[in-house]
Amino acid sequence: MASSLAIILLLGLPANKLFEKIKIPGLLGMLILGIIIGPYGLNLLQADMIHASADLRKIALIIILLRAGLGINKDDLKKIGGTALKMSCIPGLIEGFFIALASVKLLNFSFVQGGILGFIIAAVSPAVVVPSMLRLIESNMGTKKGIPTLILAGASIDDVFAITIFSAFLGLYSGAHMNIGIQILSIPISILLGIASGIIIGFIMIKIFKKYHIRDTKKVLLILGLSILLTELENLLKTKIEIASLLGVMTIGFIIVDKMPNVGKRLASKFNKIWVFAEILLFVLVGAQVNIRVALNAGGVGIIVILIGIIGRSIGVIISLLGTDLNWKERLFCVIAYVPKATVQAAMGAVPLSLGVGSGDVILAIAVLSILITAPLGAIGINISAEKLL
Repeated sequence: MASSLAIILLLGLPANKLFEKIKIPGLLGMLILGIIIGPYGLNLLQADMIHASADLRKIALIIILLRAGLGINKDDLKKIGGTALKMSCIPGLIEGFFIALASVKLLNFSFVQGGILGFIIAAVSPAVVVPSMLRLIESNMGTKKGIPTLILAGASIDDVFAITIFSAFLGLYSGAHMNIGIQILSIPISILLGIASGIIIGFIMIKIFKKYHIRDTKKVLLILGLSILLTELENLLKTKIEIASLLGVMTIGFIIVDKMPNVGKRLASKFNKIWVFAEILLFVLVGAQVNIRVALNAGGVGIIVILIGIIGRSIGVIISLLGTDLNWKERLFCVIAYVPKATVQAAMGAVPLSLGVGSGDVILAIAVLSILITAPLGAIGINISAEKLL
């Protein structure tokens, strides 16, 4: 594993720099590197690194979500609260059902199989979106109307909806007596539990920081440790109740910066430094999950299904932004920012196949293809359009 880590770092840094130099987001260079050196490419990574990949990617995602929470402004959050809630569910729901219906027509899937595919694809990628929005906040782009915060908040909850409905369709396919309506109603409970757990941990941290003198580096480690445990708690309770743990992680950062602004700013700076390392791990390992040969099997029909989904998501974003003070350029930017897929698709694309779902191989192929199409498209789109549209 040590030599694999060395390869990832030594090749990941120049790949990031090279792409940034040609005005393309560095994450794209790291994704491509992951594909090349991963098990489906040159196979330069050891088996134990691949086995640990899911945990390492989760830790990297926790780091960037904590940093995001530390960058959220309370006034911005109040301003965009209702719109963020609409952005978290409407685009994903429309995209998921658009893909489900397209799958029935184009792939001869049953509606349940289409729903399984639709809600794997429907999850937007916080791994791609969050770092991009943080860069905009730091550059003061779109912050007057709280646009980066709106997309940050929406994208962090979007996955909760997608994964919950995906699980419901999977249950229906396996013959489990599962009511999609009840599953959808459980989503607000999941979100509230996530926020509540984040608030509790945030206030515990504040109490400890006020009572004891702890160096900022140790504060970062304490917060990171508790955040990882929170996500593990979600896994332990999954069969009984869902907790939106990633939203809870972001809430921890928000509570700390709100109640202890000076400490929050210093911690944000520390997390920025850790992110330099975590970012390379995250995107190279996401790339390593991508099997180009499988993606090619999806063919032209797979591309059409994904594009239909993007149209559905774009309609959902436009509906969510009705009644806001955003102009057409800012709304267009929100549409572009909601395109990227990566983390959920890499993690869950193979689940239907492993559980014996009919056409599971096709579902996996389209999930992989969605990463290859939307991650670069979204990342480059955000990068290029931000200056012109915000």
